Amino acid sequence: MKCPFCDYSGTKVLDSRPANENKSIRRRRECEKCTRRFTTFEMVEETPLIVIKKDGSREEFSREKMLRGLIRACEKRPVSMERLEVIVSEVEMQLRNTAHAEVDSLAIGEIVMEQLYPVDEVAYIRFASVYRQFKDINMFLKELTQILGKHDNGPIRDK
Repeated sequence: MKCPFCDYSGTKVLDSRPANENKSIRRRRECEKCTRRFTTFEMVEETPLIVIKKDGSREEFSREKMLRGLIRACEKRPVSMERLEVIVSEVEMQLRNTAHAEVDSLAIGEIVMEQLYPVDEVAYIRFASVYRQFKDINMFLKELTQILGKHDNGPIRDK
């Protein structure tokens, strides 16, 4: 490791400890020439996850973009920010566990809806209406009918 102060390439590690919920290692180092101390972080380099959009274009997966979509779907609904972040983390983990470097946006949307449905059905419908691009009221009613069918022929439960 090169010293940031004098550019000497000999340093020694004084202390190492886990950081960022065990996702990285924090190391306290000392330059062997100028004896100044500095901190470095070591973490696993993740390969980028590429999303294949509906139009065929590709872009890097963005947790922030997914979170913004969920926030919009859950606007004025009793869903905490922490719960939305858990959903985003679970979706990202599922995508990374597939070991594919590229994933269709359609597959991502389905996983998000699968995670969102048990949390809030109204938010689920809002997300589905944007994601599935309901063209008319009949498509919307079809989705609502499927949800109602999942409820033992009774009304949608109040949360």
